[in-house]
Amino acid sequence: MHLLATTSGVIDGAAEAIDLAQPPADIVVLSAADSELASLARAHDQSPCPLRLANLLQLQHPLSVDLYIEKTLAHAKLIILRILGGASYWSYGLDQLQAMAEERGILLCVLPGDAQPDPDLTRRSTLASHHCERLRQYLVTGGAENATAFLAYCRHLLEGIEAPAPARELPKDGLYRDTSEDGQPLAALVFYRSVLEGAQTAPIDALVEALSNRGIGTRAFYVASLKDRASVDVLMQGIGAPDIILNATSFAVASGGSSDPLAAHDCPVLQVVLSGSSEESWRESAQGLNARDLAMNVVLPELDGRIMSRAISFKADSLWHEGTQCRIVTYKPVQDRVEFVADLAMNWVRLRRTAPSERKVAIILANYPNKDGRIANGVGYDTPASTVAILQAMQGEGYAVGDFPETGNGIIEELQRGPTNAKDARVRPGHGETWERSPSPDLTRRSFSLADYTKHFATLPNSIRTRITERWGDPSADPFFAGGAFHLPICLYGNAAVAIQPARGYNIDPKSTYHDPALLPPHGYLAFYFWLRHSFQAHAVIHNGKHGNLEWLPGKANALSPECLPEIALGPTPQLYPFIVNDPGEGTQAKRRTGAVIIDHLTPPLTRAETYGPLKDLEALVDEYYLASGLDTRRRDSLRRDILDLTKSSRLDLDAGFTGDEDADLQRLDSFLCDLKEAQIRDGLHILGQSPEGRLETD
Repeated sequence: MHLLATTSGVIDGAAEAIDLAQPPADIVVLSAADSELASLARAHDQSPCPLRLANLLQLQHPLSVDLYIEKTLAHAKLIILRILGGASYWSYGLDQLQAMAEERGILLCVLPGDAQPDPDLTRRSTLASHHCERLRQYLVTGGAENATAFLAYCRHLLEGIEAPAPARELPKDGLYRDTSEDGQPLAALVFYRSVLEGAQTAPIDALVEALSNRGIGTRAFYVASLKDRASVDVLMQGIGAPDIILNATSFAVASGGSSDPLAAHDCPVLQVVLSGSSEESWRESAQGLNARDLAMNVVLPELDGRIMSRAISFKADSLWHEGTQCRIVTYKPVQDRVEFVADLAMNWVRLRRTAPSERKVAIILANYPNKDGRIANGVGYDTPASTVAILQAMQGEGYAVGDFPETGNGIIEELQRGPTNAKDARVRPGHGETWERSPSPDLTRRSFSLADYTKHFATLPNSIRTRITERWGDPSADPFFAGGAFHLPICLYGNAAVAIQPARGYNIDPKSTYHDPALLPPHGYLAFYFWLRHSFQAHAVIHNGKHGNLEWLPGKANALSPECLPEIALGPTPQLYPFIVNDPGEGTQAKRRTGAVIIDHLTPPLTRAETYGPLKDLEALVDEYYLASGLDTRRRDSLRRDILDLTKSSRLDLDAGFTGDEDADLQRLDSFLCDLKEAQIRDGLHILGQSPEGRLETD
């Protein structure tokens, strides 16, 4: 027989035994509920007493039970046992524990692990039934206050101190914390009641404090569910007029025809994840969250239009609680993830509260592949014309947008007067501060000094700095670097910047590397985004049209870490992303990895394909053939030969599925031509905010 050192988790009773090696104490509580053990440990910290906690899942082997009874339980004065599933679930342990308690005169309280009373279990106790019921009520009701009262009642039984008040019912919904003050921005934070029941509010408290440090007051509410009518009523009555909502509940609310109560407040709703997996597994995983967390906390909330933020906590099973000599499994906040979410919330609030005339917005145009003829490409989308439409709409709403070209072509031509991703249009080291093409003197160009770049680059994780330098060399070797600065493909129109998104690298195949999950971006790429965030200080970024390359940079697939390149580049910057409506898959990449708010745009208008060239000639011959069929047989036969010859010479016989039966083949050709003529095809490109008109609308 082998004895294993104590570890957290389920042990197969048929395999190995565990010696908890726990020193004795007057009070011992055994439970299989991680949240309950965590709650009691936290209560012990507030009001210390001689207490030991143990996870029943670690006592599945008979030898484990015998060792624990001998070393710990036999020396206790009061033992509380919570069994989920009835006496048969832990039959050997219960039999041995009951016999030992009766023999030694130890107070034993046997309780069910769920909320329903179990008289059969209670009869196995040596403690009077009314005391057992009092203890059960404290645990079933849950919450920090009742956990403290539970320990106080244990001391009442042993020491004769005054008994605490009976269990106080924990409402299934209510206000947990309110740090808001008049004149402050207001955030609403929503989380499940079960987090409060198990006293696992550390990540909630950490987020409230982080928001408070940024001058944002928070009203934190616990709810049974956002589908529970009573919980929604309490939330709506107390939430006020929030500038932002942070949602830490799971699943979708508005599915099946239900309404989303959070949508009524006309403000951003950030999805915050309290992960059920460990921090270690998250850090080691390229995926990020496991399948269960992904489904519950990312995929389904997306149906409600939540803005993905980050996972701020993970289940920690390695927290040794010295006072109770037990490993506690509870939510452990990860501080840098908490800070990122707070920064993201602050920046959305900043965008909301800043007057339009003071807001700065960057519009970024994709460039794939890296040719000037592909600047501002977008699938089914006239990106240049849509950029003009966005600038005009901003101007109409009071944004301080300077003079800009009236046409999309004008925007592209101005961008092409500066550096672009094309190989012959970059800044070259040693060429001073000129471009291969002379920039127009009336355009405001942007540069980012090496000193500024170095300052921000130095804040990146050391592993990332090393890998980027190994791949791309020194910043001064970057093709966009000259004269002590990076020269950026940006036109500035007042408080609006229009820019070409940098390439993911140089002297590489852009087609094969655009979606490369391992290719690190060069220095010029990071300089571009550093300038937008730190020099221009953009309130928001618009990546205009499907699709850019930011969301494809190396890093986790979701729940990003500080080492993930999309986060390193964009940071906690609000992002909007016009994206073609018929490709939700690639848009999801941007939502989950960069927190993008996807604004679906229409596909291009459709029209009839009609016929042209040989197809039109064949259509005319076929029409003439059928007219001649009943009037002029010699003309009909001549037309038949012409039709078949033209069909074969243009190889349309293969497309139409000819078999060699001329009569049947002519019928096939007629049907084939009709189908082609009536087929719906795209006619032009969609322009954001414009509906098809005239012929395009009727087609």
